[in-house]
Amino acid sequence: MTQSNKWLMMVGIIACGFLVYLLSPILAPFILAAILSYLGDPLVDRLERKMFNRTTGTALVMVCFGILIVLIPLLLLPIIQKQIEALFRLLPDALDWLTTALLPWIEEKFNVEFPLNNSNAIKQLLTSHWHQTSGVLATTANYFTQSGLALAGTLASLVLVPVVTFYLMRDWDHFIAALHDLIPRHIETTVVNLAKQSDEVLGAFLKGQLTVMLCLSLIYTTGLWLAGIELALAIGTLAGLVSFVPYLGVIVGFGLGILAVIAQGTDLLQLVFVLAIFGFGQVLEGLVLTPLLVGDRIRLHPVTVIFSILAGGHLFGFVGVLLALPVAAVVAVLIRHARNQYRESTLYRGQTSDNQQRPE
Repeated sequence: MTQSNKWLMMVGIIACGFLVYLLSPILAPFILAAILSYLGDPLVDRLERKMFNRTTGTALVMVCFGILIVLIPLLLLPIIQKQIEALFRLLPDALDWLTTALLPWIEEKFNVEFPLNNSNAIKQLLTSHWHQTSGVLATTANYFTQSGLALAGTLASLVLVPVVTFYLMRDWDHFIAALHDLIPRHIETTVVNLAKQSDEVLGAFLKGQLTVMLCLSLIYTTGLWLAGIELALAIGTLAGLVSFVPYLGVIVGFGLGILAVIAQGTDLLQLVFVLAIFGFGQVLEGLVLTPLLVGDRIRLHPVTVIFSILAGGHLFGFVGVLLALPVAAVVAVLIRHARNQYRESTLYRGQTSDNQQRPE
């Protein structure tokens, strides 16, 4: 590759990155559609091999996605509403423990002061209004109805995602072939090899990580429910969903579990149960779920994961958070390739222009 071609490629990469930055406010539906298409393409390929044409196979996969997307909220919304009501019932007791036990202890031990003047007002407000949470969905719907712009944006996204997903999934193989056609011939083998490795990494990472998150949510929720925690579903689900950041799920889940036990005013032995539940989940994730479903060969270092998410969110907002880990996984493939190239280079091996080894 000539020097001018290298500069041209670098300018193209910078231009693409700047374009993504400019368009980040409207990219979320397209990125979500691309992720759904990527996940659904193998299913469409299987249906295509079973004598379905591409359009029919895509339509069947879209119907399955639609059923899941509709059924899951319908089944979970009543449970979530009960969890919100339970949360508002427990918050006054938690606030009371905070203001009468924890904060005074911190003040005494560390010689600091906390403003507690409004704690009684907050407690009375929570106690008197917790029952109004039954109208949360109605209030939300009313807000979107009154706000024409918000409603239009929400409806546009709801319509845009399935439409874009359908067309991307149907023509996925054509897009890949078109991109393959644009690859310069002298680097085709290298690019195709890296693309295959990236595809393996992304496929295993996305599907495996989603499965790990769902499994952990189920484990945490079931364990907390057996331990008698009223907010088992909310805490377990949240801890499972944020578990893609190493140790964050355990920290969040255990912290909220402790607060729930204290707010319920039950036997403090439940704290031991909560610790055991999240300890078991962490061990199971590290020794079984992640190696089995994701694979050790593509695991990113915890520091890399945290940095990628923070950097993506800072640079591109919500779109950056969506892209952070998949992009980091692909970058890891490229870095491994660059490392191998470096170790084969004369810079690393210390060879002279006469192809003679540098003296020891």
